[in-house]
Amino acid sequence: MAIFRAIYSSARNFSSATARSLRVCVVGSGPAGFYTAEKMLKAHEGAEVDIIDRLPTPFGLVRSGVAPDHPETKIVINQFSRVAHNERCSFFGNVSLGSSISLSELRQFYHVVVLAYGAESDRALGIPGEDLNGVHSAREFVWWYNGHPDFSNLAPDLKSTDTAIVLGQGNVALDVARILLKPPTELAITDIASHALAALKESSIRKVYLVGRRGPVQAACTAKELREILAIKDLYVNIKETDLLKTSADEEEMKTNRIRRRVFELLSKASSSSASRPSPGQRELHFTFFQKPEKFLESNDQSGHIGGVNFEKTILKGSASSGNQIAAGTGEYEDLECGLVLKSIGYKSVPVDGLPFDHSKGVVPNIRGRVLSSSRFAQPEGGLYVCGWLKRGPTGIIGTNLYDAEETVASISDDIEKRERISTSTKQGREGLLQLLESRKIQVITFSDWEKIDSEEKRRGSLIRKPREKLTTWKDLLEVATR
Repeated sequence: MAIFRAIYSSARNFSSATARSLRVCVVGSGPAGFYTAEKMLKAHEGAEVDIIDRLPTPFGLVRSGVAPDHPETKIVINQFSRVAHNERCSFFGNVSLGSSISLSELRQFYHVVVLAYGAESDRALGIPGEDLNGVHSAREFVWWYNGHPDFSNLAPDLKSTDTAIVLGQGNVALDVARILLKPPTELAITDIASHALAALKESSIRKVYLVGRRGPVQAACTAKELREILAIKDLYVNIKETDLLKTSADEEEMKTNRIRRRVFELLSKASSSSASRPSPGQRELHFTFFQKPEKFLESNDQSGHIGGVNFEKTILKGSASSGNQIAAGTGEYEDLECGLVLKSIGYKSVPVDGLPFDHSKGVVPNIRGRVLSSSRFAQPEGGLYVCGWLKRGPTGIIGTNLYDAEETVASISDDIEKRERISTSTKQGREGLLQLLESRKIQVITFSDWEKIDSEEKRRGSLIRKPREKLTTWKDLLEVATR
């Protein structure tokens, strides 16, 4: 393959000129991966950093997770692109850890391997009916409307029902609710996937319930996200006044948490300013608190499709001072009809062969980014590190990964300085990687190949007044990348 010969020749020439270079591989090209690469390049002038990703497109959740109507959040792509253009950095897409190459093979080729591939699965509720048609994770829905190639064929049924239930009240839950309720004309000028825009234009959904186990003081969203959904034009917002009654423990929580206080204030204001009833045809957003899903209910026609959710009413127990007000069931139940459920209860990382993994927490056990061995998670593994959601769990915003990367790179630098855990022997790095991938006939996508995709998406978007028209299938992405 010509592509391999060209890359291999470049890598060989570069490495011969820098025989003492540190070979680093970062697995995952989202924010955690790119921030790690950037910090490594700055901290170690002799380092070669290769970023691999299973997708042919870089940038992870910045591309497939950030809502299409949040273009300002995606500006960080410019910074990541500058990292990728560094002469000591390479991006290799369409390379999957586990199937294209094993973790043990990567560790043979590189002095340092940093795992930053995020969370590509979902937490399960583990309640009856979770496998009914029409029950999706919020991650799947987000990847669908953002054009992720794994979920372009998801096809959620938005036409057969007027009611959707979103389980969870964090920022992702608000994102999916906003996409369902926002006028499609406003989404048409974003980079939303064309199949999703077409489905939303035909959508029958007019009511969205955002359901949380706890109260409005404990809602996990930020004030910014909440203001945005409350600002949707001609939207009826419903919040029960009884849900807004605060306890002394709630007051204590708000006293020590400015974000929670601001969110509660916004919800209270929205409740007091809302009309008593929606007007005919008006879109509705219902904030529902103190409800725990008990089971999913099949539709009356016994078609295997979701028809509603059975909830148990909850109350809060515990004290604010301990930071542990938890929802406890009361034994009171009620059903809420719907034809679509989106579970926004948390993402989950997945392990690979040879990787120590804490299944109870869904993270790789580590100390300041140093991966701990499988043997009771006692000793750091030599040359193996972790960053991002895989390190801390699926929390925080894009910027959180910057501080996370700084900590992991500081650990790497400290180990190099002390000559601990990192081999000083010569490593093949990208030469060995590319030789192995070529022998396995893996079609590697470089950053210049991605730029072909980027250019084509922008060209197609310009024809219909969009910032880009995303390519949403593996076939189209690979065809354009290898033209």
